[in-house]
Amino acid sequence: MRFRRSHDNLPALPRDPRADEYPMPSVPYGWYAVLRSGELRPGKVVSLHYFGRALIAFRGADGQPAVRDAHCPHYGAHLGVGGKVVDGTVECPFHGWRFDADGRCVKAPFAVRTPKVSIGGYPVREHSGLVFVYAGPGEPSWEVPDIPETTSQEFAQPIDDTCRARIHVQEMRENIVDESHFHFIHGQSEPPVQDLQPDGPFAEVRGRISRRVLGWDIDNTFDAFMYGPGVMVVRTHGPVLSVTAVALTTPIDDRTSELRMLYYIRKPSRLPFLVPALKLVFRAEALGEVREEVRIWDHKIHQPRPVLLPHEKGIKALRRWYAQFYPSDAPAEGLPDLPSPSRSDFSTPLP
Repeated sequence: MRFRRSHDNLPALPRDPRADEYPMPSVPYGWYAVLRSGELRPGKVVSLHYFGRALIAFRGADGQPAVRDAHCPHYGAHLGVGGKVVDGTVECPFHGWRFDADGRCVKAPFAVRTPKVSIGGYPVREHSGLVFVYAGPGEPSWEVPDIPETTSQEFAQPIDDTCRARIHVQEMRENIVDESHFHFIHGQSEPPVQDLQPDGPFAEVRGRISRRVLGWDIDNTFDAFMYGPGVMVVRTHGPVLSVTAVALTTPIDDRTSELRMLYYIRKPSRLPFLVPALKLVFRAEALGEVREEVRIWDHKIHQPRPVLLPHEKGIKALRRWYAQFYPSDAPAEGLPDLPSPSRSDFSTPLP
């Protein structure tokens, strides 16, 4: 079940315009999960809005997912508003033009010849119960690995929690290496000692989580595996509770980002009936803390040169690693934004 809470009932604060200013592009190059597989049923068109664009998702004739631009090149109708899937193609609700999973027009009623036009889109992969798209120039040179917990019988169905914040996705990711906030937001007695190990587009952060939950002293190890700018898998292990959190951070537009968390709780081997109770405890403790972070994110500004204490080494290390997902020839300040998916794919003749 997808779990949602709203923090919109909090008193509104005037927004400082600096909170929307970032020197880096709004969409770092990489893979992003835009849907869970079960949300993309065969024969249905799903409307999406990510990367500052209106998009649609549907399954082609072979059942594989496609994520394409939402607007028909013929006359601009939104293919997700009244459009339908016909024989593995998406049909425009306005004039009946059809486009296959590769974006090519395959039918245009009343046309002597089918126009050689297409709708732009993104490279797509599907595994681990998720539909990923690659946002960036050219073809992807790396892949997000499988996440075994998503299909393992040893883990319960996930708690699915989604929220949005007025913040850049990079700062959402910096949260995992912000040592000091673990005390004030997550109840740790002192900042954890962490170690970030970069490996090309991947990185790993190791540490410990020590806190008291409902009278229990929790002392868990955690490993955070980062797969590019949009996917992170955090595995916590302990004697009471072991959880794998899949953190999916995706830019919506140049001001707003989405955080979707999928929490997979390991079933106690001898007491599987305790899973519902463990989920209730987890919701009560963890999801409120996420909302507290979102409220802070909504109003913080980006500090290109934060004043860091000696133990606060993680943010600087992560920023060095994260820089690879921006154009390599761009200056540190005033980086250009991500180009739209090849505009030539939208309306020019196919070869």
